[in-house]
Amino acid sequence: MALNRREFLITGAKATAGFVALAGLPLAMAAPAAAESYPLEEMLKTSGDLEDISVGQEDAPITVIEYFSMTCSHCAHFHGTTYEYLKEKYIDTGKMRFIFREFPLDPLATAGAMLARRTPGGKATAMIGLLLDQQRSWAFTDDPVGNLQRLAKLAGFSQESFEKAVSDDKLLDAIEAVRERGHSEFGINSTPTFFVNGEKHIGALSSEEFDKILEPLL
Repeated sequence: MALNRREFLITGAKATAGFVALAGLPLAMAAPAAAESYPLEEMLKTSGDLEDISVGQEDAPITVIEYFSMTCSHCAHFHGTTYEYLKEKYIDTGKMRFIFREFPLDPLATAGAMLARRTPGGKATAMIGLLLDQQRSWAFTDDPVGNLQRLAKLAGFSQESFEKAVSDDKLLDAIEAVRERGHSEFGINSTPTFFVNGEKHIGALSSEEFDKILEPLL
């Protein structure tokens, strides 16, 4: 019998997590920086009905778009280190708008992205932070779905709302559309990938590397 999409999401997540735990390797490796640029106004167009998740002022002089995956260890490292630095120095001071865009590398990452979009109270950024910060406690375990459920409950999900979020076909299609557009239009094939005012930078950049990119723009 063919699996429905929700069953594929969950069973695929279990298989993916098992492979990663066995291999002991991240799902995406940082790649050398690439000097490519795209018109920012084109990049700011959203895919379908799915609005961007962002922090910072819309009129900030710098716009950073990050394509990330919930199961990418490089993304988790970036958010646990450099992102906090950027938030304090650039985002909270009105110099930067930071946009999160989903580029799930596997079904488990897709489930995490769907949960972030459906976090009670509209706290998508808080859920992204929680899942990346706690990545090794759910994504790289023997029971990733069960551990993901437990973390979701800490964020205010009930069992019913958790099931509803990960079985939302419309949301799944929308996230897949974001990923496909990133790949087909902007050449994304690894995470994290950043666009700074349209200029492409690949890999988990350090705070020092970001400073070198950002300071000339201010």
